[in-house]
Amino acid sequence: MRKIILLFCTVLCITAAYAQNSFKIIVKNKDTKGTLSDATILLKNTTIVAKTSADGIAVLNNIPNGKQTLIIRNVGFQEQQLALLFPNNQDQPLEILMEEADEELEEVIVSSTRTSRTIQNTPTRVETIELEEIDEKSNMRPANVSMILHESTGIAVQQTSATSANASIRIQGLDGRYTQLLKDGYASFGNFASGLSILEIPPLDLAQVEIIKGPSSTLFGAGAIAGVVNFISRSPREKADLNFILNQSNVGQTNIGAFTMQRSKKIGYSLLALSNFQKAYDVDRDDFTELPKTSDFTIHPKLFIYPSDKTTIVIGNAFTKSERTGGDIFVVNDGVDANHRYFEANNTIRNTTTLDFSYQTAEKDLLKVKTSFNYFKRGIAIPDYNFNGVNYNSYTDISYLRTLKDQSLIFGGNVVYDKFNEQDQTLFKKDFTTRTAGVYAQHTWDISDKFKLESGLRADFVNYFNANYSEDENFILPRVSALYKFDDHWSSRIGGGLGYKTPTLFTEQTETFQYQNLQALNNVKAERSYGGTADVNYRTSIGDDWLISFNQMFFYTRINNSTILLQQANGSFFFDNTKAPVTSLGFETNAKIIFHEYFKLFAGYTFTDAKADYLPVIQNIRLLPKNKLNLALLYEKEGNFKMGLEGYFTDKQYLYNNQQTNAFWEFGFMAEKIFGKFSIFINAENFTDTRQSRYKSVVNGSHLNPTFDDIWTHTEGRTFNCGIKFKL
Repeated sequence: MRKIILLFCTVLCITAAYAQNSFKIIVKNKDTKGTLSDATILLKNTTIVAKTSADGIAVLNNIPNGKQTLIIRNVGFQEQQLALLFPNNQDQPLEILMEEADEELEEVIVSSTRTSRTIQNTPTRVETIELEEIDEKSNMRPANVSMILHESTGIAVQQTSATSANASIRIQGLDGRYTQLLKDGYASFGNFASGLSILEIPPLDLAQVEIIKGPSSTLFGAGAIAGVVNFISRSPREKADLNFILNQSNVGQTNIGAFTMQRSKKIGYSLLALSNFQKAYDVDRDDFTELPKTSDFTIHPKLFIYPSDKTTIVIGNAFTKSERTGGDIFVVNDGVDANHRYFEANNTIRNTTTLDFSYQTAEKDLLKVKTSFNYFKRGIAIPDYNFNGVNYNSYTDISYLRTLKDQSLIFGGNVVYDKFNEQDQTLFKKDFTTRTAGVYAQHTWDISDKFKLESGLRADFVNYFNANYSEDENFILPRVSALYKFDDHWSSRIGGGLGYKTPTLFTEQTETFQYQNLQALNNVKAERSYGGTADVNYRTSIGDDWLISFNQMFFYTRINNSTILLQQANGSFFFDNTKAPVTSLGFETNAKIIFHEYFKLFAGYTFTDAKADYLPVIQNIRLLPKNKLNLALLYEKEGNFKMGLEGYFTDKQYLYNNQQTNAFWEFGFMAEKIFGKFSIFINAENFTDTRQSRYKSVVNGSHLNPTFDDIWTHTEGRTFNCGIKFKL
């Protein structure tokens, strides 16, 4: 009898321990008291999860007895954790009031795919650089976004001038002209306007950077063969926001910048202002600058108008003026004399005016109209040669997003006008105009919780011409992407499509000789491409302290009808098409380990095998390492202190003279101490002093008529900087 009673008590205890409970919760905005749909409710250390419906209510089932912790998350709001004891005698839903988030969001919303979905539910593979990392990289180089991109896996910043430090972006090892740069979805940095582009985009007003690698012409038209980089600005909230930065470096650079924003019920604003000053810097004492004497200024005001809860109008104007002079440091500082005459001067003015109109026709349906006009003027001067040109670009896009139960449909059209006009030139006049009209549609379908499919189609009708010829071409550009979630830890994406690039004179190669003796385009046609990416993603947590994520991505791109630069017997250069293709294939590996939210380890490896079949003897794309490794270790106590150590390995590269470079490592260190709204930061970039002149002098010949080697690593050597920031 005692055994039966003991067995009965044991069963009761086991049953009580594993009893299952249900719990109802309602989530509201703390400020407006309105209900929040699509908020995520998780039971900590379990797989139990629920989302709030349109009325803000969610129900969690199968909750075990005992003390449990609920985690409540919603995009744009601060995460909450709530400890409860079960069983819980509940007679009505528990009300949770969520506060709007001031800083980085737990769930990342991407806009580059036009659907404004969370990154976890977007079939198209999108990488994001979020506010925290942007803030850290801004400490290293507040003047522009080059550092943000340089230290990202699979992206290279290629310097194109030894003395003025001009640079462009490469994805998948392909020339910078195949990557489209956007600011808030506006393509204002193409063709001639791509000159100095990444050197004229400041990071201070950015909320995040979205990167789509692989063919993206279906979404964005010409020029998105290798991928797209979209710089997303911050939008004002009711709480005022002011950011100020003052930075000084040992190489003679001074940065002063501020960004402020705020909104009321009917109106809002944001304002970015930044000035950068750089003294001429010659680290290797060869009398030629590694960093040019620079003065530039950017101001970007935006006005946000909210006529109703459904309507938003955004008007902006970004203005940048830059003066850069490099070369013989005696000429830069004191002017030309009998023994010193070489210089390279770049003077630019860039002005972009934008208008964005959004109208919410239904709860989740959106009509959007975007239009912009971009003016870019650049003058280049070297001894006995001047190049001056103006690029005009207008862009208008109208789209409509229709959201159904498990599907969303976007359809729209755009018109793009791009005109380059060379000034003060009669021989080799390089004027060129491109006109594009396109229509597109994109369908995103949540077939199930596990499988999501996105397909799109674009038709572009293009006319481009100059005094030599006129060409009409039509492009039909399909694209498809799929996301499959195997479980809570494993997922995979695959996608592919077609792309094209209209002819342009302005490439990395022609930038190196300042477009001198370059003939106008003549009977050159657009390049066409196809390609795709596939990846596997794994994410898990180990206990309460460890978070591990891993991503393995493979890519392939083939460009047909490639344009190649040729040289005639008289020394002039010209472009022509070739039937020999350009191919790029490889893979990227990314891993992230977070311990106790304080320690973060990032590792990224890129293998790229890119070849141009038209190249004789050695077909490898020039200035492209096959292997690159990125490592970063960060320690951070939020709101108090952060410090990081970085290391980067770059493999050998082929130069245009078929010589191979050395492989090299570079290392960096940063630290920031936060005192409430005020912080102090220090940074040591490339503190091991890796630079090209340690292997061979970059400058050849005399002071009067120098020539320069291809740039394949740092020229300026180690850089130390420190500064202060205010956040109010």
